[in-house]
Amino acid sequence: FDRGVSKENVFVPRSKEVDLRKKENCVAVVRGQDIVIHLAGTTGGIAFHKEHPAQTFYDNLMMGVELMEAARNACVEKFVTIGSATEYPEHAPLPFKEENLWLGPSEEIHVPYAIAKKMLLVQAQAYRKQYGFNGIHLLMANMYGPGDAKSSFVLPTLVKRIRVAEEKNTGFIEVWGTGKATRDFLYVEDAAEGIILATEKYESSQPVNIASGEEISIREAVITLARLMNFKGEVRWDATKPDGQLRRMLDAGRAEKEFGFRAPTDFDTGIKKTLQSYL
Repeated sequence: FDRGVSKENVFVPRSKEVDLRKKENCVAVVRGQDIVIHLAGTTGGIAFHKEHPAQTFYDNLMMGVELMEAARNACVEKFVTIGSATEYPEHAPLPFKEENLWLGPSEEIHVPYAIAKKMLLVQAQAYRKQYGFNGIHLLMANMYGPGDAKSSFVLPTLVKRIRVAEEKNTGFIEVWGTGKATRDFLYVEDAAEGIILATEKYESSQPVNIASGEEISIREAVITLARLMNFKGEVRWDATKPDGQLRRMLDAGRAEKEFGFRAPTDFDTGIKKTLQSYL
């Protein structure tokens, strides 16, 4: 809370307490708020999106639509929507630039989630045009860090598998895909700083990437994790399972130009901090 905002003035409703798919709950949580940062979402890794396409579409669409409408009616000063790199077209040129967001469809497995997230951008732009409502849309890279240990995303899943292999002394871990796929990994503290800077300084209806701007393969990520966890076992790649989008890296130039954001944490440092939090 180094921005001069006291904890008493920050309200963080939790999903176990509030169902934001329901209009009346959205109306209640935005009442009296100056700024809303919409971080709520139903999401996961490739397997989750494959198994729950309807849930990811419905939950994310309804939360976004109802929350933004409630915020507009409550005269909220600024509404920050949190999007995803999966919104980008599957075959967009690298690095992903904001102006290429509509070049084509997202990767098929992520379409329900990506479309629901993209509608946040459409809604924010439409509300700005018709109502003068101040909404911005941030496209987040693959985030990781403390607090992510129980999720189904790439890095915490790998950490869990290495730990299980060590506990059971199996001598190997199995990883989906070939390891060739690349991702833009963003440390969670950097992500939070990017979101706050955008909230403070960014006033455009155009989307903006919050990313490290660094492309790292899943194979590199596994090797780094194994080294830092002192895992000496074998890595077995299951090529029968999907890699997901083959390459994903975001251009971080607009964020740096518009509000001075540049992710300071390199991958090695971020992984070390993350592993320390799991101990």
